[in-house]
Amino acid sequence: MRARATDNSVYSAYTQRGRRPSRSWHSAVALLVLLNFARSQAASSCPSGPKYSNARYDDDFSYLRDPACRNDFWDPLKYIPLNARGDWYLSLGGEIRERYERFHNPLWGQQPQSPGGFLLQRYLLFGDLHLGENVRIFSELMSDWENARVGGPRPMIDQDQLDFTQFFVDLKLHPFGSDTSLTLRVGRQWLIYGSQRLISNRYGPNVPLPFDGARVILNAAPWRVDAFATKPVETNPGVFDDQTHLPTWFWGIYAVRPLSFIDGTNIDLYYLGIHNKSATYAQETGTESRHTVGTRLWGLRGAWDSNTEFIGQTGTFGHGYILAWNAATDTGYTLEPVPLQPRLGLRAGITSGDHDKNGPNIQTFSPLFPTGFYFNQAILNGPLNEMGVHPNLTLHMGEAIALNGEWGWFWRQSSSDGIYGLGSNLLRPVGTTKDTYEGSQAQVTFDWQLDAHAHFQINYLHFFVGGYLKDTSPAGKDVDFVTTSIQYLF
Repeated sequence: MRARATDNSVYSAYTQRGRRPSRSWHSAVALLVLLNFARSQAASSCPSGPKYSNARYDDDFSYLRDPACRNDFWDPLKYIPLNARGDWYLSLGGEIRERYERFHNPLWGQQPQSPGGFLLQRYLLFGDLHLGENVRIFSELMSDWENARVGGPRPMIDQDQLDFTQFFVDLKLHPFGSDTSLTLRVGRQWLIYGSQRLISNRYGPNVPLPFDGARVILNAAPWRVDAFATKPVETNPGVFDDQTHLPTWFWGIYAVRPLSFIDGTNIDLYYLGIHNKSATYAQETGTESRHTVGTRLWGLRGAWDSNTEFIGQTGTFGHGYILAWNAATDTGYTLEPVPLQPRLGLRAGITSGDHDKNGPNIQTFSPLFPTGFYFNQAILNGPLNEMGVHPNLTLHMGEAIALNGEWGWFWRQSSSDGIYGLGSNLLRPVGTTKDTYEGSQAQVTFDWQLDAHAHFQINYLHFFVGGYLKDTSPAGKDVDFVTTSIQYLF
């Protein structure tokens, strides 16, 4: 009888001839079983799919050293081995983002209308070279374009035809044992810390903000401590024409750790310094040396999430001194058993403004280098001389879709100071009115993470101008703003 084509057909063929398989055959079978078990265990330890971050230097594709983990279309680009051991490897990738914006009365009517809206395009391409565990070279090219905006691209944030947004070298050491690492990073790099209220790569707008300088990163559990000395990069619209902004130095130390005595809570502690030879506030332009100290308490505990920050600033501006402050919170409660898992949230903040526009001293808070979408994606007002309350509601449709609605109200903290943009540029002077109410905004945002690579978003905002904006020149008008964007990471 012919042997059945099963896994033990070899054994059957031997027994039909009156012979038993040798012990070496048993060993081979055992080895195959062990190999299959090891392969299944390795596959189960692989990530379910690629995990991309907007800061691509944080992506870790070393797990692709195991061929069993290579399941995504782009995986062949993520791990290109350069030596037999596999610890020298190259990762390649990038980003494509297409964003459409349309305003009615941009900046409360101070900027020209673009009746058909305008298109913003961003293309990023990076290479991440790992030379063993201790040496790394990361570079990222950007090409950012604006089309059809009346008045052309806005300075700094809309267009940069081609340039390096990052190009740095990492040298990692273990001076205090294998559980502790010390990394020296030198070159052009992004800085992103905390809630990005003070330090951000300005990722939301079309052109990110890099810094030139050096950073030391200490990971010593449970602490992570960064120290840096940098200059912001002046992004220009042409080809390879970005340059270090020479009048400004920016340095600091930023530490993060969990709080052992409060479950689920973490603390940030930081000092930041800036020296700017051409700072401008309501009263004048002059040399500014500003020192910022702050703390942030954040985390998740049960259904509650919280993110609260307290900041103080001192220093000198011109012939006077600086004394400014800020307090902000973003707190929410998620009703997990309820359909759509609604999160009830409250964002609120207050930042100091100047008390006397004719005096030498200044109390206007500076947000330094904040996130590009601080209060809204329309990039209207910035967190200087501001008070605001923003209740909001977020609904979740599975893991991939979220719908957020928010209504917020704004007041000037001081009637002796104007209102400013995100770049600390004065948008509206003090004027003669004592009315501090700027207005309110209603906005809704739809987010859809289509897969590991693609993200789609729609945002609509209406800003209702208040007494202060109506009474200062030119008289403010209500703003309508809509944007839609599609982003693809690979």
